[in-house]
Amino acid sequence: MIFREPFKAILSRRQALLGAGALATASVAPPAWAARGNRLDFADLPSVVIPDHAVAAGYDAHVLIRWGDAVEAGAPAFAPDAKTPDAQARQFGMNNDFIGFFPIPWRSNNSAHGLLTVNHEYASTKVFYAGKAPETITETDVRAEMASLGLSVIEVRRDRDGRWSVVDGGRYARRVTPMTPMRISGPVAGHARVMTGADPSGLTVLGTISNCAGGKTPWGTVITAEENFHNMFRGAPPKEHPESAALAAYGIKGDGKSLWGKYETRFDASIEPNEANRFGYMVEFDPYDPASMPVKRTHLGRFRHEAASVVIAPDGRVVAYLGEDRVNGGIFRFVSKNKYSAAMSKAEAGALLDEGELSVARFDATSLTWLPLVAGQKGLERYASLADIMIETQIAAELAGGTPMDRPEDMEVNPVNGFVYVNLTRGEARETADPANPRTKNKDGHILEIIPPAGDHTAAVFSWNVLMLCGTAATGAQYGLGTRTVMSGPDNMAFDPKGRLWIATDNDRWDDPKMTIPNGLFACEVDGVRRARVKFFYNVPSGAELCGPEFTPDGRTLFVAVQHPDWSKTPEQGNWPDWKPGLPPRASVVAIVRKDGGPIGG
Repeated sequence: MIFREPFKAILSRRQALLGAGALATASVAPPAWAARGNRLDFADLPSVVIPDHAVAAGYDAHVLIRWGDAVEAGAPAFAPDAKTPDAQARQFGMNNDFIGFFPIPWRSNNSAHGLLTVNHEYASTKVFYAGKAPETITETDVRAEMASLGLSVIEVRRDRDGRWSVVDGGRYARRVTPMTPMRISGPVAGHARVMTGADPSGLTVLGTISNCAGGKTPWGTVITAEENFHNMFRGAPPKEHPESAALAAYGIKGDGKSLWGKYETRFDASIEPNEANRFGYMVEFDPYDPASMPVKRTHLGRFRHEAASVVIAPDGRVVAYLGEDRVNGGIFRFVSKNKYSAAMSKAEAGALLDEGELSVARFDATSLTWLPLVAGQKGLERYASLADIMIETQIAAELAGGTPMDRPEDMEVNPVNGFVYVNLTRGEARETADPANPRTKNKDGHILEIIPPAGDHTAAVFSWNVLMLCGTAATGAQYGLGTRTVMSGPDNMAFDPKGRLWIATDNDRWDDPKMTIPNGLFACEVDGVRRARVKFFYNVPSGAELCGPEFTPDGRTLFVAVQHPDWSKTPEQGNWPDWKPGLPPRASVVAIVRKDGGPIGG
């Protein structure tokens, strides 16, 4: 369907039917829980860029762990001028992103003792290499950078005063790096296109890279997203090579600047073209078992994964919602073939992700249709097998007719209303508006609300709404009535136990003299008269983005990840959070609690 009606007209009609202040379709009546009065009771922070972090009045935010702090027992002290692969592989990694809280013991709601799984997306090279000229960077330097990425598992505990700390030498402590052995499962396992000289079986791969956001499964595992994996590859095969066109479509064109392939030749696509086909997946592992082997679940597709939200449908099947964080990326849904049972082992439950149906979303003015990605379906006649589609999911989704979106990032299911929410960070390159992407040259992003009919996450057709358009009035922003702040670049998100939405941002406007907007954590309700009324809760240091918001089960602690706090105009702004000469800026996980011990947000 071609979008012809101006978005303002649709918005006006919806608001007239539902009442001012709500961007919602007329078909959605306010549910019973809308009257609960889940008012966010904190005062907005000032909308200013600051060198330090700040949290709303009545709360305490303290740094829990920083890049270089010990994770595994025996890890050496952080030595920024003498980083080694061995040290980095046992220390907390760089540029933390997704955070998942897992209570101890599993299947409890313990909110005072648990595990945090934390992604390490990439290294800020200007900080990691501390001004070294490219020609002076050694193999040891490069392998140390590699070891700083992947994931950390740490054990954390809250004391009687409400302050959190890392349990030194905890038995669950683990680092997963680009050198950790992993199993390939699902349709791609054993396929010729993932066979390499080092792995002629196509069943085992070393490492996971570019781990952005992620998700948790109902059976107690974490799934982590491989996003901008193409950035780690250099070189390209000859144009006549059968993988050349597909690799180029994924951004591997021979112009990559990463030094990894210089010393770890599998990351040189001119030497080992198939290696890149082994990255770009969702990776699952059990944080409660430090010896468990991570598994790349290839039926969740291969693209620039941002996150995954896993739920059990009413009929027992497993559903995963997935966003593709690139310009014109798609929104995806996986539905398992078989049903989940709480009696299953974690291995049995995880295997449900290996067989089912992956679809891409197509939006029109009133509905969302899920288009299955199946060999032989319309537009996908070129594919001989499901494995080929899972290796080229990005390409297949476009051929199938999926709607190109403004960088779909996090997707989460609200635990209270069961709706699915999507952060669309921005789309500066967009030339033509459509229903789900209503602004051209969208620099500030927006948030969608996707509604499964009668709560059925397996249905073929959903309805949807625009929850908000971000930015300022000058950029066409639309928030709920009473909003007194501005927000740009919605990236990660989380829901608290009351179903309120918490939005972490990653915008480019923090340094825009014409329209300065800080990054941080914002919150809003999604129902009632305060629907989409946004409030500013936590501000990050200048230059940083906020990632990974995660609540404990009782909603009384909020963990967040401050990523790349590495911008500075003056020396004293360049080494958060330590503020000590000789130490670099260090990405950190921050624990936020209410000073009176109550729930975050009230």
